[in-house]
Amino acid sequence: MKKIHILGNGDNAAFFRPHIKERDGKLMICNIPPMEVENVYACAIVDFKMMKNLTNGNVNLDKYQWVLGNRPKIWMDKNPTFYIKHSHHIREFYTDVPKYCGKPAAQAATNFNCGHMATHYSARKHKCDEIHMWGFDSIMDHSMRSYTDTVLPSERNNTNNYKLLEVWRPIWTNIFKEFSDKKFVIHHNHNNAKIKLPPNVGVEVHSKK
Repeated sequence: MKKIHILGNGDNAAFFRPHIKERDGKLMICNIPPMEVENVYACAIVDFKMMKNLTNGNVNLDKYQWVLGNRPKIWMDKNPTFYIKHSHHIREFYTDVPKYCGKPAAQAATNFNCGHMATHYSARKHKCDEIHMWGFDSIMDHSMRSYTDTVLPSERNNTNNYKLLEVWRPIWTNIFKEFSDKKFVIHHNHNNAKIKLPPNVGVEVHSKK
């Protein structure tokens, strides 16, 4: 059985810590990982803010290979010097944005967040049987806390949070539906998801020690 683990940036990503060395399968991370990890297959990046901070030297992700989404591709096209300098860090570009992410295309790319992209990329590009999702708290809770925001703060007032949740959650529903042949396992501290999970999505409940 082939597995891919995706390490998100929510608080419950901490449950991955005991599995860092003993895991089986590839590991994808999203932007800045919430803990020190090794043997990372790729780091998923989707937004202009991260690319700007990489270019300015405010963030360093040079230890990883990158999978760059739609907007990072635009950034690289407009910043050829940076592109050439870091081309050896790029595993590949993944610019496909599903139609169910919205219209127009630019808004769809904005709605397609880093966790969405890492999951969609893993399901589509890799012949895996299971995708394990750690720290994807926005599916399970009314929580938008992200480790990346502690390094690069984002606007996270309640109005903005709920607006994003209303956009993001239907995309998860569609991803799980699109890849109904894959088994998804969400790792969390309870199994009361905030969206209806189809039969191919399970929740493994962990307890905090």
